[in-house]
Amino acid sequence: MPVGKHPTKEIQEAIEHAVNEGWRIIEPGKSSHAFCRLYCSEKSRKGCKISVWSTPRNSGTHAKQIIRQVDNCSH
Repeated sequence: MPVGKHPTKEIQEAIEHAVNEGWRIIEPGKSSHAFCRLYCSEKSRKGCKISVWSTPRNSGTHAKQIIRQVDNCSH
């Protein structure tokens, strides 16, 4: 599903890194506080998922966490 660009540059770059690694972007539900959810290529329940927050407390740290989780995914 198409998701707009994240307002924070570092987090948008982390999302693009995940997409380049084969992760899927899914829009969150209407009552969610997340900007989007990222799912790895493993389509079973064992697959990795990451919630990307709209307004994290520290956007630079959140972007580094996303990149680290994407790079450490074993799928």
